[in-house]
Amino acid sequence: MFGVEGVHVLDATRRDDGTLVLEVETDQVLAGCVSCGVVAVGHGRRVVRLHDSPCFGRPVLVRWRKRVWRCAEAACPVSTWTEEHGFAGKRSKLTARAICWAADALRHDDTTVSAIARHLGVDWHTAWAAIKVEATRRVNTRGRLSGVRTLGVDEHIWRPSMRATNKAVTIMVDLTRDDSGCLHARLLDAVEGRSGAVYADWLKTEGLEVTATVEHAALDPFRGYANAIRDELPEAVAVLDAFHVVKLGSTALDEVRRRVQQETLGRRGLKDDPLYRIRRTLMTGTEHLTSKQKSRLEQHLPLGDPNGEVHLAWQAYQRLRAIYHATTATGGHRLAEHVIATFHTCPIPEIARLGRTLRAWRDQILAYFATDGVNNGGTEAINGVIEKTRRLAHGFRNFTNYRLRILLAADGTRPYRRTPNHA
Repeated sequence: MFGVEGVHVLDATRRDDGTLVLEVETDQVLAGCVSCGVVAVGHGRRVVRLHDSPCFGRPVLVRWRKRVWRCAEAACPVSTWTEEHGFAGKRSKLTARAICWAADALRHDDTTVSAIARHLGVDWHTAWAAIKVEATRRVNTRGRLSGVRTLGVDEHIWRPSMRATNKAVTIMVDLTRDDSGCLHARLLDAVEGRSGAVYADWLKTEGLEVTATVEHAALDPFRGYANAIRDELPEAVAVLDAFHVVKLGSTALDEVRRRVQQETLGRRGLKDDPLYRIRRTLMTGTEHLTSKQKSRLEQHLPLGDPNGEVHLAWQAYQRLRAIYHATTATGGHRLAEHVIATFHTCPIPEIARLGRTLRAWRDQILAYFATDGVNNGGTEAINGVIEKTRRLAHGFRNFTNYRLRILLAADGTRPYRRTPNHA
C-alpha cells in the first residue's frame, strides 16, 4: 500500500487541514550490531515525521515508528542505534520519493518551488534545501556532458535589473541530432559573463569530455565566441547561425529606410509617411507577399524613396534570404558565394558594411551548406525555456540557484505531447 519495499502502513487518518497522516513501520524484526555483530534487542521506538509526495490531491505526512536497537554485548562500545531505510535519509524532512517528485516537477512542468512546497505541506526553504541537493547530484552525474557532436552557444540576460552589473550569462547547448535526425536540445551549462574568455574557460574546464567529440559548433556573429572555438575546438567546424545572418540583412535594410526618411522628410517617420507605412512589409520575404502587400510596395516605395536606395537595399535583403531558401545545398552555396563577393561593392553604405561583415564571416556562413544546415535554433528554444523559468520565479538573485533551476528545466527530458500524423 505504501509503495516502498519493506515498509507497511499501520493507520491512515486525515487532519482538519486536509493533510493525510500515515503511520508506518518497517518489517525488520532482526538486526545485528554494526560493531560486534551480536544480535540486537529492541529498545523501543522513536517517531520521525516526514513529508511524502502528495496523494489524492492532499499533502501527506508520514509518521515513521523507527525501531531503536540495543546491543546485548556489555563490552561493546555501541550501546543503541536507530534503524535506517532508503526511503528517508538521516535528519531529512522529506522522503526520498518526495524529493524526486519535486525535482521532476521542476524538470518537466512549468511550476515553482513555492507551488511544490504547498503541495508537500512544507515551507519554501525546506522544499528548496532538499531539491537543491538532488538537483546538484543530477547536474554532477558522471558522463552528462559526453557524446556532444554539435555544440551551440549563446548569451542570456538573467538579471534584467538596471542596477545589476553581472547581467549576462553564457549558455552551452547540446544540438546533437539522434539517428533519425530529430533534435532534442538540452542545456549543458551556464556560466556568468559574456565573452570569448568565458566560453574558452568553460571548454578548458570540462576538457576532453566535451571537446573530444564535438564536430560542429554553432554560434552567433560574435567574434569572442568564434575565437574560443578556434582555440579550444580546432577540429570542429564553426557554423554561423542562419537566423542571425538574415537578421544582419534586415537591420541594414531598416537602417537605410530610416536614413532615407531623415534625408527626405527631415524627421523620423510617422504613421502616414510612405516608408513608415511599409516598414513591416519590407521585412517580409517575397515568397510570402500577398497581392495586397505587393500593391502597397508598388504604391509607397516610389513616394518615399526617390533615389531608389531603399528599393535596392530591399533587393539585397531578399537575395540574402534566398541563400537559405535554395532547393539544394549546392545552389545555396553558390548563391551565398555570390552575395559575399558582391555586397561590399554596393554604393549604399549600409549594404557595403553588411558585405564587409559577411566577408569576415565567409567560412562560417558557407559551412552551413557543408554541415546539413547546422544552426542555433535549438539554442534559442532552450533560451525560451530559461525565460519561462525566470518569469515563473519572478526573477533570481542567487546565480547558483538560477543555474540549478534552468539546468533542471532545460535538460532535454521534458516530455512533449505531439499530435500523431495519420496521413
